[in-house]
Amino acid sequence: MDKLKRGWPLTLGIAAGVSLLLSACGEKAQVNISQQLGANPVMPKPQDFLVPPMQVPEGVGWKGDAKPQVIAGLQIEKIASGLKHPRSLLVLPNGDVLVVEANGPGEEAVTTPKQVIAGKVKNNSGKGGKGGNSVTLLRRKPGGSGEWDKFVYIEKLHSPFGIQLVGDTLYVANTGNIMKYRYVPGETKMSDPGVELGDLPSTVNHHWTKAMVASRDGRFLYVGSGSNSNITENGLEVEYRRAAVLEVDAATGASRVFASGIRNPTGLQFEPQSGKLWAIANERDEIGADLVPDYLTSVQEKGFYGWPYSYYGQHVDRRVQPQRPDLVAKAIKPDYALGAHVAALGLWFYTGDMLPQYKGGAFVAEHGSWDRTPLSGYQVVYVPFANGMPNGPAQPVVTGFHSADEKQLFGAPVGLAQDAEGALLIADDVGNVVWRVTRR
Repeated sequence: MDKLKRGWPLTLGIAAGVSLLLSACGEKAQVNISQQLGANPVMPKPQDFLVPPMQVPEGVGWKGDAKPQVIAGLQIEKIASGLKHPRSLLVLPNGDVLVVEANGPGEEAVTTPKQVIAGKVKNNSGKGGKGGNSVTLLRRKPGGSGEWDKFVYIEKLHSPFGIQLVGDTLYVANTGNIMKYRYVPGETKMSDPGVELGDLPSTVNHHWTKAMVASRDGRFLYVGSGSNSNITENGLEVEYRRAAVLEVDAATGASRVFASGIRNPTGLQFEPQSGKLWAIANERDEIGADLVPDYLTSVQEKGFYGWPYSYYGQHVDRRVQPQRPDLVAKAIKPDYALGAHVAALGLWFYTGDMLPQYKGGAFVAEHGSWDRTPLSGYQVVYVPFANGMPNGPAQPVVTGFHSADEKQLFGAPVGLAQDAEGALLIADDVGNVVWRVTRR
């Protein structure tokens, strides 16, 4: 660490890393992403990299009237722009929409050339844009056309992500705690200063997002707590209550680990038919463009999903030492693969009538890869369900977030929600826009 502070070794390290990075960019995926959708994805042999291959388009945003593409029969419109890294969405009972605006707190120490290089490459995409640390309220204008009115609803948050309303209590999951506020319908600015319900893991903060969903009876909040590393390179001691789904008592703030071994559970929802908790997860990096598939899975109480010792069930990650064959033997295979490095961040089970062809299934927002050629993700897909389980291949519904040559990035989807009329809402944190998808 002392050498890094002196400057020149870090500069030399970056130069060497850039050289390795450029030489590695020729490493392309060998598996078509369609082969990694569903219950039994193709799983090639892992590869080793000193610096992983990186490909991220340059973030340019949406110009003029440009917008994402939707499949036949649908249309898309912009209902809010000029936001500060919109991440999560919540539709209130009166039809107003809350938009959580945030990015990482920037508190993790950058100590290696690889971290410096990776940070610069990712930030060039626009994904590193400054977050608002706030919640904005959107209210539809009289007549319903054009962008909705915007109001600053809550300010001075600390990298918020999850947001839920239970009765007259609004919960917001910052990166390090859960805040609760008394919700008053119709207010355009939160009048309650809020109180802390309970703490959340935040030391080091490799994965800072805290997705959150409330149980149907409102007794519990389920919170995704991502790992503090790729594969425990920061030590196991900083992984306490991490790579897990936490169950938080909404009355007291007391919490327990509900399920573990999920590297980064970034979206949580209850499946409407079965009532079971489901999650999307971002899997590990640096073992190839085709590994490891991100996934969508039901979350079993006390279930263990492999991280860090194994992936996609019981595929052993030989980089993790010492190994734990006893835990690997218990690792649950996820229900549904979404493809390697798609970076699934938003999950929504659709229950509306405006888009009846999607009723009962799940929309997934894929924020997009940074270490895969060709790119993966950068779209919203639909996963059909039957009898409470995935039933068929994922279908792209909203695309066109990057240029055809993969050099420019216009936007990247994150949070999803369903508005009062049944339209699909999409938070776009590169374009700083909220999109609304309806039938044509």
